[in-house]
Amino acid sequence: MKVMYTLLILVPIVLVLDIANIGSHSVIFTTSALAMIPLAAILGQATEQVAFYTGEKIGGLLNATLGNAAELIITIIALREGLTEVVKASIAGSILGNILFVLGASLLIGGLKNGEQTFDDKTAGVNASMLSLAVAVLIIPAVLALAPPESRPSHHDIQHLSDGMAMIMILLYALYLLYTLRSQPTTGVTPHIEAAPSMKLPTALGILAATTIAIVVMSEILVGALEPTAASWGLSEFFIGIMLVPLIGNIAEHLVAVQMAIQNKMDLSLGIAVGSGLQIATFVTPVLVLAGWAMGTPMTLVFNRYELMGLIAAVLIAVLISVDGRSNWLEGAELLALYAIVALAFYYVP
Repeated sequence: MKVMYTLLILVPIVLVLDIANIGSHSVIFTTSALAMIPLAAILGQATEQVAFYTGEKIGGLLNATLGNAAELIITIIALREGLTEVVKASIAGSILGNILFVLGASLLIGGLKNGEQTFDDKTAGVNASMLSLAVAVLIIPAVLALAPPESRPSHHDIQHLSDGMAMIMILLYALYLLYTLRSQPTTGVTPHIEAAPSMKLPTALGILAATTIAIVVMSEILVGALEPTAASWGLSEFFIGIMLVPLIGNIAEHLVAVQMAIQNKMDLSLGIAVGSGLQIATFVTPVLVLAGWAMGTPMTLVFNRYELMGLIAAVLIAVLISVDGRSNWLEGAELLALYAIVALAFYYVP
C-alpha cells in the first residue's frame, strides 16, 4: 500500500505536464492513469470511514454510489466529449473485468493459499441472477437495432427506449439494495466497516471531497489524451475503452477483492467482484444514459456484438461458479484464461 501511495506524486506532475504542454500524449495518458490508482484507493478508504459514522444501511448506499466513482467520473467526462462508444466499451469492460479478471484472480490466489474455499451460495446466486437480468436487459436494444429495416425502430425510438429502460434499471437497483440491506447486511454492496474509525467524520468528508475533485481533474486530462494515445500505440479506442479504462478506474476494489480471498473471506471477495459488476450494470450504466440526455450527448443502450458476446460468456461463467457455493484455484485460472482470450480477440477489433 505504501508503494501505491507514492504514486500520489504523479498528480502534481500530471498537472505540470498538461498545463505546460510538456511531453507526448502517451506520457500524459500513462501518468494520469497511474495517478488514478492511489486516488481510487483513498476514495475507497474515505468512503468506508464515512460509512462508519452513518451506519451500515446508509453506509451501504454510500458505498454503492461511490464504490465506482472513479470510473463513473471518467465515463461522464468521456460522454461529455462525445466518446459514446468508448463509454459503452468501458461499461462492458468493467463488467468483464470484475467477473473474469478480479474474480478469477481472487479464486486463483485464494485457492492456492487456502485450498478449496466456500461462500454463501444463496447470496452469490442473488447477485448472479441480478447480473444475468441486467445483461439480458442490455441485449434487448441491440436486438431491436439489428432487426430488418422494415421492422426496425427508428434511432429516436431506440433512444426513448434506452431512457425508459435506464429509469427501470435504477428502480430495480434500488429494490436490490433494499433487499440486500434487509436480508444480508454484511454481503453484497455493504462495505466492510472497521471496528473503530481511524479518522473523524469532518476529516473523512474533507478527504472524500478533495479526492473526488482530484479524480475529476485527472479524468479530464486522461480523456483528453485518449484518442491521440490510441493512435500512437496502434490500439483502437474500443480496446482502450474496454480493457484499460476499467482496470484503472477500479484498481482499488480489485486489490481489496484479492486481499479478502487471501484471508479466506470469500463472501466479501465475491461481493466486491460480482457486486461491483452488478453496480456497473444496474446503476452506473443507467446513470450514464440519463447524464447523456441531460448534457445533450445522448447515449443508447445498444452495445455492439463483440461487447455482448463477452458479457454473455462472463455472466454464464459467474452463474455456474455460484451454484455450489465452493471455489478452487482451477476455476480462477479458467476465468483468467477466458479474460485473456477475450482481450486478445478485442485487440483485433478495428
